[in-house]
Amino acid sequence: MDPGEARALSEAGVTFQEVSRSGQARTGILHTKHGPVHTPAFMPVATQGIVKAMTLDQVRATGAQMLIMNTYHLWLRPGPLEVKELGGLHALCRWPHPIVTDSGGFQAFSLAARTKLSEDGFEFASHIDGRRLKLTPEGAMEIQAALGSDVAMQLDVCPPGGAPRPEVEAAVERTTRWAQRTLVARDPNQAVFGIVQGGVHADLRKRHAEELGALSVDGRAFDGLAFGGFSVGEPTSHMHELLPEVTPYLDSARVRYLMGVGTPQDLLIGIGSGIDLFDCVMPTRNARNGHVFVRGGRLNMKNATHRSDSRVIEPGCDCVACAGGYTRAYLRHLYVAGEMSVFALLSAHNLRFYARLLEGARDAIAQGDFAAYKAYHFSPSQLELK
Repeated sequence: MDPGEARALSEAGVTFQEVSRSGQARTGILHTKHGPVHTPAFMPVATQGIVKAMTLDQVRATGAQMLIMNTYHLWLRPGPLEVKELGGLHALCRWPHPIVTDSGGFQAFSLAARTKLSEDGFEFASHIDGRRLKLTPEGAMEIQAALGSDVAMQLDVCPPGGAPRPEVEAAVERTTRWAQRTLVARDPNQAVFGIVQGGVHADLRKRHAEELGALSVDGRAFDGLAFGGFSVGEPTSHMHELLPEVTPYLDSARVRYLMGVGTPQDLLIGIGSGIDLFDCVMPTRNARNGHVFVRGGRLNMKNATHRSDSRVIEPGCDCVACAGGYTRAYLRHLYVAGEMSVFALLSAHNLRFYARLLEGARDAIAQGDFAAYKAYHFSPSQLELK
């Protein structure tokens, strides 16, 4: 990236600074108008401006530095103009730290039965009242500018896992055309990340990464680059095999983001491949289903085996549940009794687990020993319930 392009990127208030490396893994600082984000970092999902079952003060206490919020849902309610009039998402949600908003493209993918795709954008029926809506690349930029996030995501086409190659190629080509329209329509005061598609085809991923990395309109390029379209139905092993091969094709001068992923192993493999940012509903959704993460596995707090267990979820954990001395027996009792406070306690543990995992990764990379850190934490049984 030449100096003129770097200056253009900084106008949006977001720049990335690499700090250290260990193999392909790296630490860095994503500078934003609402503060720095030390990477690699995990972003909790605050779909409607809140992480379910938690206050944002509680989320911050887990070590979260940055949130991702859902453009589709916030577009439908309360609405982008209403959010803008209230001072934007930071003021509305009382979250003074960095915020990413997605484009709504993944919701179009997940609402496929309600969605019609054309060159202009997506047409679909609202899941709330059935009214017909249209989302274009330009519209996605306008909505996100009104929401006032630090980082907006381009509108992309996300083919399902297992889609035939011609369909994936068409999605890549259309996403590139939409990327061009996105850069034309962007708010100059808001950072925008491009989204690389390509399914499980390494050649498509590499080509698309280079295309979006080279794309520029009036000297303005994408401020960061993301991989979309992973964890959408394809075998996870395919993603694990691809990431080390394709991540180096994302411009190293910009932050690299793996969207919607995932498990602790996914994060470790992503970090080892050079990924800087992650988001996923897994830690909080699992918590609401009674599943909590511990090193080497997960616990199902609904199981009767915890009925008389006086241990905390994970000894040594400094989350509000473990540091507060809440036993597995008590947490199981709360869950079985339907007490809503247990969702906050289990969610806090899982988010803190993810934050601690990445804090440790940052330390290991800085010390040049990420491979040993990954080996220590990586376990094939990580997704088994106990």
